[in-house]
Amino acid sequence: MRKRVLVTGGAGFIGSHLCERLLSNGHEVIMLDNYFTGSKENIVHLMDNPYFEMVRHDITQPFFIEVDEIYNLACPASPIHYQYNPIKTVKTSVMGAVNMLGLAKRIKAKVLQASTSEVYGDPEVHPQKENYWGNVNPIGKRACYDEGKRAAETLFMNYYHQNNVRIKIMRIFNTYGPRMHPNDGRVVSNFIVQALRNEDITLFGDGSQTRSFQYIDDLVEAFIRLMDTGDDFTGPVNIGNPGEFTIKELAEKIIEMTGTRSKIHYKPLPNDDPMKRKPDISLAKDKLNWEPEVVLENGLKKTIEYFDELLKNSKYEDTYYRR
Repeated sequence: MRKRVLVTGGAGFIGSHLCERLLSNGHEVIMLDNYFTGSKENIVHLMDNPYFEMVRHDITQPFFIEVDEIYNLACPASPIHYQYNPIKTVKTSVMGAVNMLGLAKRIKAKVLQASTSEVYGDPEVHPQKENYWGNVNPIGKRACYDEGKRAAETLFMNYYHQNNVRIKIMRIFNTYGPRMHPNDGRVVSNFIVQALRNEDITLFGDGSQTRSFQYIDDLVEAFIRLMDTGDDFTGPVNIGNPGEFTIKELAEKIIEMTGTRSKIHYKPLPNDDPMKRKPDISLAKDKLNWEPEVVLENGLKKTIEYFDELLKNSKYEDTYYRR
C-alpha cells in the first residue's frame, strides 16, 4: 500500500538516504528541510520522481500537511554544526518535536523521533542499554544537542501517554557513509578527507576512546522496521553497530585503505567528549529482527570512493556552514 510520508531533515546525510529508500518502496515522500546543514546535492537525483516533493521549511515553525507517517530527523547532528548556534539547536529539537507531535496528533499519523546515543552522555555503563539514564553535563558545550534530544524523547512519551499519539523513538549511534558533509567535524569524514588530501589526520586525545560505526544502509533498514512495528512498541531502541574500535584504530585503517602520506597529529580531547560508546542492540534484535550487516571495511570503501569523487570534482562548498 502506497503511503504518504513526511521526512523532516530530508536533505541531510541520513534523511536523503531514507527518502531514497521510501521512494524505492513505492511510497510518496514529502521532504522538508531548511538547508542549514542539508544540501540539495543530496536529493537532486530524486527530483524527477513524481512521488517526491521538496519543501523548504524550518520545523521550529508549525507545518500543516496530510500524511500517514512522519520521520522527524531535523536537527544539526555534528558538534561543529550544533555548537555553531546552540540556542537554535535546542529550539529545533524541542519546538520541532512539539510541532511534529502536534501534527501527528491532529492527523492521526505515526511519528518517529530520530534520537541519539548522545542522550547517554559520557556513559558510566558499558555497553549502553535503553534503560540506562545517562551521564550528561546539562551546561556543557554539547548540552544543546544532548539535552535537546533528551527533552524531545520526553515530549514524545508525554504525547503517547496523554494523547495516544503513535510514536517511535530510535537512539542512533555513530553512522557513516556517502553524502556526509566533508567538513562536519565527524570522525569518519574528517579522517577520510584529511587522508585523501595527504594532510595530517587530527586525533583528539590519545586515540584510546572507542566508538561503534554503522553504515548508513543498516540504519535506514532499521528506520523502516521500527516504523512498521505495532503501536504497542514505542522504543526507545538503540540502533548501531556493536563492533567497537578505538579512534586510533579507525585512523590507521583509513590511512591503510587510502594509501595516504598522512601522519597522525594529536590534539587535546574536547570537554565532555565521551570515552566509550557502544550500543547494546538486544532490543533491536528482539523487536525488529535487526542487526547491522555491513562490516567496517566494506562501508569505509564505499565512503572513501564517494569522498574521492567529491574532492576531485569540487562539488561542495569548502566551508563549515551552508547558510
